[in-house]
Amino acid sequence: VQLVESGGGLVQPGGSLRLSCVASGFTFSGYGMSWVRQAPGKEREGVAGIYSAGGNTYYADSVKGRFTIPRDNARNTVHLQLNSLRSDDTAMYYCATDGWTYWGQGTQVTVS
Repeated sequence: VQLVESGGGLVQPGGSLRLSCVASGFTFSGYGMSWVRQAPGKEREGVAGIYSAGGNTYYADSVKGRFTIPRDNARNTVHLQLNSLRSDDTAMYYCATDGWTYWGQGTQVTVS
């Protein structure tokens, strides 16, 4: 199983970013996927998830209405669209398989 994130960077408050996670080594369409973030000195926070079937999504209250988690099963990719970014969104963002069993290496998002 391999998960490779990209798309992080430095953005001003109010800006947007689109993170991508390309998956390999498993049947991507059969798995729910999550995005998890961790800021220095803070606990991991699951910010968004999408189920394997039906496309149902869920979001942490802290990002609801600002982030979305589309997936493209044909490209084995899950995205995280981050809008209206705030300084407290600064963190390392990881994609993970359902249940946080497998993780990518992360991509840094800095809002400043």
